[in-house]
Amino acid sequence: MSYKIKKHLKNIETPIYVCEEELLENNLKLLKSIQDETNIKILLALKGFAFSPLLNMITKYLKGSCASGLYEAKYAKEFVGGEIHTYSPAFKESEFEEIANLSNHIVFNNFNQLSKYIDKIKSSNSIGFRINPEVSTVDVDIYNPCGVYSRLGTTKKEFEKSDKSLLKYIDGFHFHALCEQDSDALDTVLQKFELNFKEYFKDLKWVNFGGGHHITKKDYDIERLIKIIKEFKNRYPHLEVYMELGEAVGWQTGTLVGTILDITKNDIDIAILDVSAEAHMPDTLAMPYTPEVLGGKIGSELKYKYRFAGNSCLAGDIIGDYSFNEPLKVGDKVVFEDQIHYTIVKNNTFNGIKLPNLGVLYKDGTFKVEKEFGYEEYRDRN
Repeated sequence: MSYKIKKHLKNIETPIYVCEEELLENNLKLLKSIQDETNIKILLALKGFAFSPLLNMITKYLKGSCASGLYEAKYAKEFVGGEIHTYSPAFKESEFEEIANLSNHIVFNNFNQLSKYIDKIKSSNSIGFRINPEVSTVDVDIYNPCGVYSRLGTTKKEFEKSDKSLLKYIDGFHFHALCEQDSDALDTVLQKFELNFKEYFKDLKWVNFGGGHHITKKDYDIERLIKIIKEFKNRYPHLEVYMELGEAVGWQTGTLVGTILDITKNDIDIAILDVSAEAHMPDTLAMPYTPEVLGGKIGSELKYKYRFAGNSCLAGDIIGDYSFNEPLKVGDKVVFEDQIHYTIVKNNTFNGIKLPNLGVLYKDGTFKVEKEFGYEEYRDRN
């Protein structure tokens, strides 16, 4: 990642997420190059990346965004533009009309939902249907869309039991089976998807390959992805292909900066921060994983060792164990790497912990706090 944030640390008020414009644009340029070469449409998945100060960049490179319900669809309209695709495991009746007015594509989870809302679809809506391809190589169950008894999408067995008169309304199939995976995983899923559902492709207009494609990760096999897409489009030239990328857009585009409030000791040195795993980066506990820290090492490799912990009352609010070449002190800034995707969209005010501000490090080297949060965010949600 870029280390340009270092020269601004002294004057940064924490906690704060800092997105670097240049790094985000680099990701978007890569995605656009794939989009252009394969003639597909790539959408921003707001569930993974929703950093409002820089979302005006998205439609310069991508085709729009995908939403998981009314609020994300409204957010997409306000901040992103372009196409809006909305999928929900179950739509809420009181919200559906507004969703239909906002959305280009509406994707239904099963035939119950399609039947319920078919008369409320607008002429401008393209109707999609989510398929569970029943194959996945995702290791962590909580992130596996195709796990046992998954509620996400319809299996081949349930599809075949459906009222076939409803098929005439479906314009496209959508599947999502990946999580931070390479193109070989897509290849595996796509083969099963085609095997089970290709007989219906002739009546479709589009297919959406979903998300979880770790395209902007350094060792991702881009050439294989391009080959997979081109071969699919050669087999089905009438089908438009979409992909929905959230993490791949925000991957390694910024940091979460905190301050050491105290260093306490209980056999080990424990640095208490104004950054919380529970409130500010919950995936570190759910996945779990330990985020990299600028200037330090995960584990005990270096001389001075610390456990980083949040300032909440949750005993498990532990970010991880780190080591450094020099001792840390109260007031030092700590920079957690790659903390823009799946953090801002999930953070919370548990225990009255302050939400981090949103800052941008612009390409010209200037830094600006673009959005500030305070007591009101805690007050207004309780």
